[in-house]
Amino acid sequence: MVPLRRVRDRIDRDYAQPLNVESLAGAAGMSAGHLSRSFRSAYGESPYSYLMTRRIERAMALLRTGRLSVTDVCFAVGCSSLGTFSMRFSELAGMPPSTYRELASAAGSTGLPCLEKQVGKPVRNQEAPALRALLP
Repeated sequence: MVPLRRVRDRIDRDYAQPLNVESLAGAAGMSAGHLSRSFRSAYGESPYSYLMTRRIERAMALLRTGRLSVTDVCFAVGCSSLGTFSMRFSELAGMPPSTYRELASAAGSTGLPCLEKQVGKPVRNQEAPALRALLP
C-alpha cells in the first residue's frame, strides 16, 4: 500500500509534469500492469484517470479566476492536447471549459457559496447531467 500512496502523492504533487503509467510504475518498482490493477483496486480508478481528475480540478480553479484562456489552462495543468483536455473536462465537469468559466463567473458574481462549491467540484459521467441543469 505504501508504494501506491507514493504514486498517488506524486500525481498530486507533479500533475502538471509529463507523467505516464510506465514512469510511475518504474519509480514504484512494479510493472505498469501491476500498478494499474493495484491502484484501481485501492482507489477505485486507474492512475491515468486519477491524474486527469487532478488536472481537471486544477483547471477548474484556474478557469474560475478568469485570467487565462482555455488553451493556456490546458497547458498549465500538464495536458498536451486541447481536444483531449476539453473532452475530459466535459466528462468530469458536465460542460465544456468555456461554459464552465461563464457559469463560474456568474456564480462568483452572485456570491452564493453553495453554487460556487457545486460548480467547483469535478463529477463523473453519471453525475454530469445534474450540473447541466444549473446552466442558464
